[in-house]
This record gives sequence, C-alpha cells and structure tokens, in this order.
Amino acid sequence: MTGLIVHEWISKTGGSENVLDAMTAAFPDSEVMCLWNDDPTRLRASRVRESWLAATPLRGRKALSLPFMPMVWRNLSNESQYEWILASSHVFAHQAHFRQYPEVAKFVYVHTPARYIWNPELDARGSASVARMAAPFFKSLDRKFAQDRSRIAANSRYVRDRILTSWHRESEVIYPPVDVSRIQQEGDWRNALSVEEEQIVAALPPTFVLGASRFVPYKRLGVVVGVGEATDVPVVLAGSGPDEGRLRRLARDSRVPVLIVLAPSDALLYALYQLALVYVFPAIEDFGIMPVEAMASGARVIVSTEGGASESVVNGLTGFHVESFDGDEIRKAVSDAAGLDRNASALRARAFGTDRFQAALHTWISGDDESAVFGAP
Repeated sequence: MTGLIVHEWISKTGGSENVLDAMTAAFPDSEVMCLWNDDPTRLRASRVRESWLAATPLRGRKALSLPFMPMVWRNLSNESQYEWILASSHVFAHQAHFRQYPEVAKFVYVHTPARYIWNPELDARGSASVARMAAPFFKSLDRKFAQDRSRIAANSRYVRDRILTSWHRESEVIYPPVDVSRIQQEGDWRNALSVEEEQIVAALPPTFVLGASRFVPYKRLGVVVGVGEATDVPVVLAGSGPDEGRLRRLARDSRVPVLIVLAPSDALLYALYQLALVYVFPAIEDFGIMPVEAMASGARVIVSTEGGASESVVNGLTGFHVESFDGDEIRKAVSDAAGLDRNASALRARAFGTDRFQAALHTWISGDDESAVFGAP
C-alpha cells in the first residue's frame, strides 16, 4: 500500500525526527509531506514535499506560522493516489486531509496535542500574551478537526490521557522507537572514544550524578545540581543550548563539584550513562527518549512521577519515581538506586527498540488487530 507520511517540519535533530526515520524505514515506498525541511540530507529529495510556507518568509518561524498550518494540512492534494495518511503530529499535522479524497484512511501518531495551546504550563511559549489570547480559537479549531474517522495512537499513556482531555478522543499507545540495539552493541563505550574524549572521561569524578539533555529551561537541569548538593555527590551535566550560561553560574556557586560536558558525541554520552552513579531526569516529558537510552546503557534512572518517563523506568527495578527532587526523598532514591542491577535496566530498554515500533506500526495500519495496545509492558 502506498501512503503519505505527514510530519510537522523536519529539523536536524529531535525526538520526532527519530520517529520519522523509523516510519520512513518501515514504509520505504511512502512519500513525506512537511511544512519545511531543514535537513535535506535525511531523506532523498524526490521523497519529500514541502508546503507553500517553505517558500515564504514564514519558513522556520513556527509561532508566526501557526495560523496558516491548519490551512496547509486541511488542503492536501492526492495526485499520487495515496491509500493512507500517517501523520506524525505535535502541533497540527493530525489535521491532515485530502480535500478531494476525504475517504482515505488516516492514522495519527501523536507526540502531544500542541503544548502551547493545550498545556501552556508545560511550554513557556504558551505563556506569551499573544498565545494566551489566541488559545481559545485554536483549541476550538483543533478539537473540531480531530473529530474525523482517523485512528489515533499516543506515544505514552500520559499523552493518551491528554488527548482524551483535549480532543475528547480515545487512542491506543505505541511507544516511540529508541535505537537500543545500537547502544548495546558496545559493551564499554569508553573503547569508542576519541583521544580528546578519553581525556574528558579521565577528568570525571569517580562517582557522579549525571544530568544530560538540551540546555533549555524546561529540562530543569538545575534540579540535577540540587540533587548533587542534597546527596553530597559531584554532578556532571552534558549537553548544549541557550541555558548554558545560567547552568555555569549554578555550577560555579554549587557546594559540590559540577563538570559541564558540552555537546557530547553519542559515544561519549553513552559512556557517561555507563559510568554515572545515577542518571537524573527531572523534565516532565511526553515520553522521554533519554531515560530509555540511559537504561539501554545500563544506567539507573530517577524520574518524576509526572510525565511519560515514569512509564519506561520501572520503580524499584531500573530506577525510581520521585515526587520531589530534594530532601529525604531524593537522598533515599539515589542511595537505593545505586544498588540496583544494571542488567535489569539494559533488559527493560529492549522493550522500546525500533523493531518493536515498526512492527506495531504495520499491525496498526494493516488493521490486523483493531483493539491492540502496543505499549511496552
């Protein structure tokens, strides 16, 4: 069956782009439609179609493009006679619609209902005055266009609940793909490091708490510094981004040593996972790819009780769920996590591999199981 994969926009990096890669590999004959493509090397040019927004000054300007996105997605042409649409949606791509062929089957994979419309408390962009004023209109439109004959899959139970609240739609759960097999192909990632990276590892404290993600405020990496202070354990922060300056100030003023590793390669990041006492992930994410990557490396992981990461981390087996990242609760969690079996983490991560995701997609779209829930146990 020939289909069209719809994706909001294609960036050079991102969790939704990893999902897109797995989708296009699962359906190699499909084409891709996006608002604009900022990574032309990801897929061959003949396979990707950009919207008319890509040829305007609105290209790449997500907030300013919002009013026009529904117009794009609701007026797709089907000159290639696609038999189905698979929409990868975290803003409005779930509204994708062939104006002349409304009967074409549609499958919507939802990373999240647009956070800055439906859950501004989880996305600072929704706190701007213009966004708050426009939210009621966009909510009404978004919910209206979600009431079609599409089948919907959420990337976590956490998102499934928000879909029900936002769109009043039921959905299945298909957890997103993580390249677990690649991470586990190397027993000790220190063997794959460059000379410069080996020097970084040699300078690490013998015991440390790890925080790793993009350096942006909502990832809450400052909380990881607080965990180090609460437990008297040095901290390593790995990543890059606009919050670097603030994190460096926190590191300078911390009561425990804080080492910042900028823009680590995959190999170095996996080595840090393997060497860390615990990996602390305080962000409230829709799913959370990095906790699964950490478990694939054998790390013990501490996450919030809120958000999708609590669905992958098994409380008391591969890490702990905490309501608070300070005080006695976090001290006990770090102490107890240090005694957990790293092999249990590695085994748990395999439930989220790319092969499992692609098999679930094929089953979902083929309709072989109308009532399946494809989430990992």
